[in-house]
Amino acid sequence: MELREVGSSGVMVSPIGLGTVKIGRTMGLKYPQAFELPDDDAVMRLLDIGSDLGINLLDTAPAYGKSEARLGEILKQRGDRDAWVISTKAGERFEDGESRFDFSAEGIIASCERSLVWLATDRVDCLLLHSDGTAETEFGKSGAFDALDELKARGLVRAVGVSVKTASGALVAAGRSDVLMIEYSLAEPGMGGSITRACERGAGVFVKKALASGRVGDGHGVSADEAFGFVFAEPGVTSVVVGTLNPEHLRENCRAAERAIGGA
Repeated sequence: MELREVGSSGVMVSPIGLGTVKIGRTMGLKYPQAFELPDDDAVMRLLDIGSDLGINLLDTAPAYGKSEARLGEILKQRGDRDAWVISTKAGERFEDGESRFDFSAEGIIASCERSLVWLATDRVDCLLLHSDGTAETEFGKSGAFDALDELKARGLVRAVGVSVKTASGALVAAGRSDVLMIEYSLAEPGMGGSITRACERGAGVFVKKALASGRVGDGHGVSADEAFGFVFAEPGVTSVVVGTLNPEHLRENCRAAERAIGGA
């Protein structure tokens, strides 16, 4: 898969990224089927397959339970940290079965510094504010955007942005971001205008939940080809993040994405 630039940041990512919430957390998620956390060998195999398919983007977050710590240890064992673009988040932590939010400048900086330790790295390639859907239009006032700028100036982060939940939040964030993460799918197409506006302002776009949290295929009426065809028809999309533990699902997602991009 041909790599794409995230906005004008110089960060280059594959059009499919691998989401890693399923390697760190099982509670409080909206997937249609329950799952168990995979062991390290299974994660290793998934990364091997992803690498062979041309995937270089790994998406994680402090809100994904043990995901950052597990990724850090596994990439250290593999010795290939520099082969991957790591995107993580700040502002939300998942502890004792619930999410806690802190969008202060101090909170964002502390979160990033913790993530660097957990990920066993000296920088993250993308850092996104993990919006709760209510505070995202106030990140300028809370100091969250200033914190992102500081972390970028310190060389701890290469690209910054927001994982948004509303069109109003996306509008505010686009002017301060290298990249936005936006929910967009055949089932939830309402944020298409936000993708267009982000592109107009020079920001890249990571799409989340393009497969409706695992509800595409397997008798759910929409195929992976239809799902990816719809998303990649939007020219502002940089990469689609999919979260799967199933190697064959990952292969099929990449095949469907390549067909969609080739037909766009």
